[in-house]
Amino acid sequence: MLLLVRSSVRCSAAVFNAKPFCKNEVISRVISLSLRKMVHYQTEERGRPNSTDYRIYFKTSEGKYISPFHDIPLFAENEKENDIPTKKLKTDNQDVFNMVVEVPRWSNAKMEIATKEALNPIKQDEKKGKLRYVANVFPHRGYIWNYGALPQTWEDPNHTDKDTKCCGDNDPIDVCEIGSKVCSRGEVIQVKVLGVLAMIDEGETDWKVIAINTDDPDAQEFNSIADVQKKKPGHLEATVDWFKKYKVPDGKPENQFAFNGQFKDKDFAVQVIRSTHDHWRALMQKQANAGEINCQNASVCDSPFKCSQEEASVIIQAAPASGEALPVPAEVDKWHFL
Repeated sequence: MLLLVRSSVRCSAAVFNAKPFCKNEVISRVISLSLRKMVHYQTEERGRPNSTDYRIYFKTSEGKYISPFHDIPLFAENEKENDIPTKKLKTDNQDVFNMVVEVPRWSNAKMEIATKEALNPIKQDEKKGKLRYVANVFPHRGYIWNYGALPQTWEDPNHTDKDTKCCGDNDPIDVCEIGSKVCSRGEVIQVKVLGVLAMIDEGETDWKVIAINTDDPDAQEFNSIADVQKKKPGHLEATVDWFKKYKVPDGKPENQFAFNGQFKDKDFAVQVIRSTHDHWRALMQKQANAGEINCQNASVCDSPFKCSQEEASVIIQAAPASGEALPVPAEVDKWHFL
């Protein structure tokens, strides 16, 4: 069993302005790095990378197993108890959220939070028993951002969005982090939200939040979607192009977009995020139909799905032992010209 404990120097922690899980330990580690308190998450690999049995489970700095979907707080200031009735954020921090990195930039493996599995580990998506990799559609190479999800959000498939006129895609809301650093799979970072793109994927609303790591050297220069357009010319257009064409090599049609493919601003994005957080809260209280979603969690107050650490440990121990990575199929490096 391989236990990966990522250090704060490598940006593997979530940064909070509220009380962390293990206060004394965390403060002693980061006092020379930052005046902010930081919560460190550990990731535990099970199975063999590049195989269908590969999983990445999450633990707190105290070694407590958690769900990255349900137990990592959405709001950067809300670490205290993961309460379902969330605290109101300070106005100047209302656009800062926690992000779980599923896919590092430039990589191809379609990794995602396994919403239907107990404790929701990160796994590689499959289709007909075969691992999924995103195609390299020229001029793009793999994912062109650090890609991941906002915890404690849910795009309800039974809710029709008033703007897109489509229902949700049954997943946490997606994030494209545009900073200069290539993150690691399983990192939990703070991101500043800048805007959002409304992709319509096979008739479902699939929001793509545009954000930047608050630890990025240029983060202070980015406060709106207009700043991205100005300071990273061509990046937003490349983002639309990537999402439009990435499924075409698999024989699917180009994806469509609401708002004529235009990005909505930060305020609109935050409103969408808060709405999906409300849907998640309803999910955790059995006020919404969960379907196949696994709501098991370790810390959400008053949730009927809360489990003990003994139960969580049984889940992890039942997973395959970690092993050497299998080779990546050669076709993953193929270029596709459309």
